[in-house]
Amino acid sequence: MVARRPIALAAGIVLVLEAAGLVLLHIVLAKLLAGQRMSLDGLDPDLMVTATWVMGAVLGTYVGLCGVLLVLLGVRDRVPGRAVRILLISCAITHAVLGAVTVGLVGWAAFAYMMVVLGLIVASLLLYAPEGPEPEPAPPAERGGVAAA
Repeated sequence: MVARRPIALAAGIVLVLEAAGLVLLHIVLAKLLAGQRMSLDGLDPDLMVTATWVMGAVLGTYVGLCGVLLVLLGVRDRVPGRAVRILLISCAITHAVLGAVTVGLVGWAAFAYMMVVLGLIVASLLLYAPEGPEPEPAPPAERGGVAAA
C-alpha cells in the first residue's frame, strides 16, 4: 500500500512531539507543586513533586517509544512483531481514554487532537496488519465429492 508509510511516519512524528509536550507539561506541574507547598489530605508535598517528575518521565518515555517505533515502522515498511503491536494497541487505548478525559478538563479541541492521534495509530496498525495463515487445502475426500476407497 502506498499510504501506509506516510501515515505511520506522521503518527510517529506526532507521538514524538506529544512525548516532548507531555514531559514539558509535567515539568511545569512539578514546578508549580513545589512552589505551592500545600498537601492534599496529608500527602507530603515533596512526594507529590517527585511523583509528578516520575510520571512525566514514564509517560514521556512510553509515548516517545511508541512514536519511535512508528517512525521505524514507516521507514522499514515491514509488518511489526507481536510485542510492537501490543505496545501500539496499548498506546491507542491510552489515547482513547485520555481523549475521553480531556473533553471535560480541557475541551473539545484537545479531544479532537487526541482522536486524530488515535486514528493515526489505529490506521497504522490496520495498514500493517500481518497476513493471516494460508487456508489449508481441503482433504481429498471433500474435494471431488467422492470418497476414495
